[in-house]
Amino acid sequence: MILSMTGFASTTREFTAGMLSLELRAVNHRYLDVQMRLPEELRIIEPQLREMISGKVSRGKLECRVGLNQLDSTAPTLELNHDYLQRLLSVANELQTVATDAKGLSVGELMRWPGVLKSNELAPEVLHQLCLESLASVLGDFNASRAREGEKLKGVLLERVQAMEGIVAAIKPKLPQILDAYMAKLSGRLREALDNIDDDRIKQEFALFAQKIDVDEELSRLTTHLTEVRRILRADGQAGKRLDFLMQELNREANTLGSKSVSAETTQASVELKVLIEQMREQIQNIE
Repeated sequence: MILSMTGFASTTREFTAGMLSLELRAVNHRYLDVQMRLPEELRIIEPQLREMISGKVSRGKLECRVGLNQLDSTAPTLELNHDYLQRLLSVANELQTVATDAKGLSVGELMRWPGVLKSNELAPEVLHQLCLESLASVLGDFNASRAREGEKLKGVLLERVQAMEGIVAAIKPKLPQILDAYMAKLSGRLREALDNIDDDRIKQEFALFAQKIDVDEELSRLTTHLTEVRRILRADGQAGKRLDFLMQELNREANTLGSKSVSAETTQASVELKVLIEQMREQIQNIE
């Protein structure tokens, strides 16, 4: 599956004391660069958040923004847990009947006793878990959006591959004719300049020259590289760096085709190939 490095996803989760919002957005980048924007209450779980992101994203400049808004109507409050307090006092009285010299619980001790006071504040560990669950959900949506964008990029690249294969297929059968025409033209010019030149010598020199301007090998390598591009686009895993390398190889062959050109047709083919390669390279910069 081809994944784009460009993506966006967000979610909002309500809880008893307010609302948590989480947003992921990313653009292309050579490596994975994660920037976190967290409220102080969630700084402690930043390493866990980063680990979750790096487990699902390999490349791109990614920003994770978490917002925490407390509702005015649910401002922190404290209330006595009357039922629990009565049970605690009852147990304390029973203990005093056994240990008559034991002191009773003071008001301060009662207030500090776990469970005596009830608060509507969300416990830190509950808030942390809510944030982790929100990120897991957003990462799923985020990668789904990157996959959709990746499919579009894949379609664009395959169109360019097909166009390049068409250029190679059109020019390759014409090479012998192009070469023969150029040799005949060159031979005529030489004969006009040198009346007594030896025919065998001309043939030898032409054979060496023909090897230098033969582009059949370059066209074959172009075909091989284009086949590899198709294979990578249809395979799973990271593809951006491999495709970028293949664009360099394709560009090298297209340049050689142009430098060896002895006809307007091969020159035009070289130019068209380089235009298509550059278009592909621009799209590949967005692929993970």
